[in-house]
Amino acid sequence: MSVSRQSCTSRQELFTVLAAGAVVLLVVHGLGRFIYTPLLPYLVDDGQFGAAEGAAVATWNYLGYLMGAMVAIRWHRIDQIRTLLPVSLALHVATTLVITQTDHLTVISGARWLNGVANGIVFVQAPALILEWLVLRNRASMSGLVYIGVGLGLLLSSGLVTGSADWLEGAERWWPAALISIPLAWWGAARLMKLDVPVRQQENNNHPVTTSPLFDRASIPLFLSYAGAGLGYILPMTFLPLLAKVELSAGHWLLNGTWLIVALATIPGPWIWNKLGARIGDLPALKLNFLIQLIGVLAAIVLPSEIGLILCAALVGGTFLGTVLLTQRIGRALHPHQGPRLSAAMVALYGFTQMVGPWLTKQWLDGGGTLVNAFGIGVAALVFGLVFVFFVPRSE
Repeated sequence: MSVSRQSCTSRQELFTVLAAGAVVLLVVHGLGRFIYTPLLPYLVDDGQFGAAEGAAVATWNYLGYLMGAMVAIRWHRIDQIRTLLPVSLALHVATTLVITQTDHLTVISGARWLNGVANGIVFVQAPALILEWLVLRNRASMSGLVYIGVGLGLLLSSGLVTGSADWLEGAERWWPAALISIPLAWWGAARLMKLDVPVRQQENNNHPVTTSPLFDRASIPLFLSYAGAGLGYILPMTFLPLLAKVELSAGHWLLNGTWLIVALATIPGPWIWNKLGARIGDLPALKLNFLIQLIGVLAAIVLPSEIGLILCAALVGGTFLGTVLLTQRIGRALHPHQGPRLSAAMVALYGFTQMVGPWLTKQWLDGGGTLVNAFGIGVAALVFGLVFVFFVPRSE
């Protein structure tokens, strides 16, 4: 059956399916989650809310992402995905439209929370559905290409915010993301719902496939390192343009340029780290990945403003998807019999640490600390993660 499906699957069909997956990730991640990063300094400047309140809004979004990931873990069957995936994309569009109509902080926070729920569900379920489809056609190795949509989403979000900066204000700044999300979400959902993926039958007995624990001496260091990665990268990915606004003069090209650099560095990231992991090994590649990312966040603190901001944008942008890719692959190698379960748990953990980052930043700012010093939280988290990578055993 798999041979027949493979022979009947054209390159155009493979490209269309991968493009649909990339598009829905572009919508929920680029136009949902990360467009908030370049928008934040404009919204603060417009007086919609202050920097501390902006950090709180980000925290609500990341809490939603964590809850969405948990929902996706609970309802993971193909028939459930076919229901939840289009509903989640519709929720993304609806909540983005709501934000275009209000300056009320509570309403914005609630809408961003629901938008995070939609993001978490889609980010887990869309790649999972595509992977099932590819496995039936012996093309599973192509599944990682859907994550290119994240990098393209960052690039698109940067262009939308910069291009509309002079003629939109306050809540209106969300309109470009809302309008573009509608056709993209509709096309991506319609294409993915047509995938020929059979619903798996339930097990005929109550015995689990494996009784080995999810957390053991091999996987615990990997989980801890991943927690450090999630907390370490989310600070620059949320506050880097705001830091540029604090440190640079009005009209400086890096006020918008930092997010553009992040976007451009993110696009080739998955391909680079996939190749490097295959060449030198995933564990050595992950250590290098953490080190480069650490240097990037540290640069924003210790180097002169322009140089530090550029290095942070380029190094963090070029590494954070590689961290995800390499960690997930190492986890599957350590526990190949329960890879999906391990992957789901890591998504939830990543979501939790991303929620903690903006919350800690808010506490720091409310206590009188500066935004640049708050980046020290990210440095400490990445050091923590790097240390625990050295305790992860090599898989046989």
